[in-house]
Amino acid sequence: MSRIANLLRSYPLVFGTLLVAAVGLIMLATPAARIAPWIVGAYALGIAAWSAIDMIRQLLRGHAGLDILAVTAITAAVAVGEVWAALIVVLMLTGGAALEDYAEHRSKRELTALLRKAPQLATRIVEHAQNAPENAVTEDVPVDEIAVGELLLVRPGALVPVDAILVSEHAVFDESSLTGESLPVERTAGERVASGAVNGQAAVTMRATALASDSEYQQIVRLVEQATKSKASVVRLADRYALPFTLLALIIAGAAWALSGDAVRFAEVLVVATPCPLLIAAPVAFLGGMSRAARFGLIVKGGGTLEQLSRARSAAFDKTGTITKGKPALERLLPAAGFDADELLRLAASAEVYSSHVLAGSVIDVAKHRELRLLDAERAEEIATHGVAATLRLAHATDPVVVRVGKPAWIGEHAADLSLAELAPGELAIYVAADDRFAGAIVMRDQVRQEAAQALSELDALGVSRTLMVTGDVAATANPIAERLGIDEVHAECRPSDKVRIVQEVQPRPLIMVGDGLNDAPVLAAADIGFAMGARGATAASESADVVNRYDTLASLPRAVMIGKDTVRIALQSIWLGIIISIGLMLIAAFGFLPAILGAWLQELVDLIAILGALRAVGPRSERTARRLG
Repeated sequence: MSRIANLLRSYPLVFGTLLVAAVGLIMLATPAARIAPWIVGAYALGIAAWSAIDMIRQLLRGHAGLDILAVTAITAAVAVGEVWAALIVVLMLTGGAALEDYAEHRSKRELTALLRKAPQLATRIVEHAQNAPENAVTEDVPVDEIAVGELLLVRPGALVPVDAILVSEHAVFDESSLTGESLPVERTAGERVASGAVNGQAAVTMRATALASDSEYQQIVRLVEQATKSKASVVRLADRYALPFTLLALIIAGAAWALSGDAVRFAEVLVVATPCPLLIAAPVAFLGGMSRAARFGLIVKGGGTLEQLSRARSAAFDKTGTITKGKPALERLLPAAGFDADELLRLAASAEVYSSHVLAGSVIDVAKHRELRLLDAERAEEIATHGVAATLRLAHATDPVVVRVGKPAWIGEHAADLSLAELAPGELAIYVAADDRFAGAIVMRDQVRQEAAQALSELDALGVSRTLMVTGDVAATANPIAERLGIDEVHAECRPSDKVRIVQEVQPRPLIMVGDGLNDAPVLAAADIGFAMGARGATAASESADVVNRYDTLASLPRAVMIGKDTVRIALQSIWLGIIISIGLMLIAAFGFLPAILGAWLQELVDLIAILGALRAVGPRSERTARRLG
């Protein structure tokens, strides 16, 4: 009963139309049969007047809509005595809202999945239980009440409510909704875990590092909400056909009336010209395309962006974090006298656990790969712009040792015997000292993404004819990478203002700009299509971009272009299919072979065909199955 009540509240005009139809048909079988046409006609004219008022409001805002055909068709049908045909047109108008609502929810199924899964509650630890988190005294509170630094209990299978650092020694998380990685990810004490990750089979303790509003999953949800609300731009595609279609329908109807001398022909033509396919097909197709993009970790901020993607002709790329992984890999270890390679790496990784620098994770990963046991720190401090200092207890030392990891100038202040490493283009070095002794240097190099060459090849096949690398790095580092990948031109040592200027001058258009960092935010906003690569949280890059790629892979870029092309193609096919069928029916009606009441029912079929055609933009079932299987 509650479901029926909800439907009545959501679509009162649909049920009102059905009620009037039922009452009118019953009255035809009673002595009051003569009154039935008056009731039906009056109701139809009331709906026409209501639609006309809304149409006038749209015209005053500068939007030439298609409702004029429906209003004219209803009025003409009632005027010539075809009240039942007029009522069917009314049912089509009111029922079209219900069909569109269903189609919209169907097309946004994947797009809204994140909203439904957003963490709502968190379990805060009131009294900690040593080595037994499941026995701690806890309280469940709204996620918005969690403060930075508070201890949290995350039960088996539960979502991590806010960004946090793992306090338990070890945990396994499912991060597929955040990164697209289908395999479980192992984390150890001290590592960061993003909100939205799903805990494994054991309860774990974590310490909050961000408020709910600043955490990764909630920021992604905001981007999804922004995308779902951006419907205004998709109407433009249908509006291009509104005026010509309206004029054509009126011309055919007027000609039929003039040549036949029968005003009924005018009504019969307009009844089948009601333009619901144009009103519904484009929005449904674009929402379906946005849903399909979300399935692959792409949050598209509006149907206009999909239109631009479908026509993209140029692409510009930042280098670090975009063409390359942005996470340098070990090139070589240069231990100083008195230290071996493993000892150098162990000292550096043990200190880098307490660093927020982008290179820290790379050093820790290398140590884990070599199965080196990290040392516990008695005290640690990160010195902004310099590095990190950690007091470690070494097995062979009586007193704890202060290990410093960072820039050479800072390390040299504490270790006079520091020697600089010889670096090739594209390499960088991290320097390490133990108390006042120089322990050595770790040389790293950023790695080109494995999928970069394939992605660029696919873009070329999709019609993106010009590619550029626009980077702040020196030419000696950028040129070899661009040459290897076949990128047409390189602009090196660019400041953010230089990037904006270069991108604004590029032809042909539209142009996609792909970047990932804070310094890319201005150029992402300036480009026709800003594509934030692997953007996380409330970064300026994700806020200024038109497409946010949640999964850290460049393969998502050609997929976005392909989805844009497919969406526009399907929207146009659905629109033209509806137009062609409507024109055919109008011509048949013009020659008197299609009674108004039959034409009205056939127009309902045209609407259904247009909607089903537009829903193809959601993507094939085989594609959804393949995505779930990873």
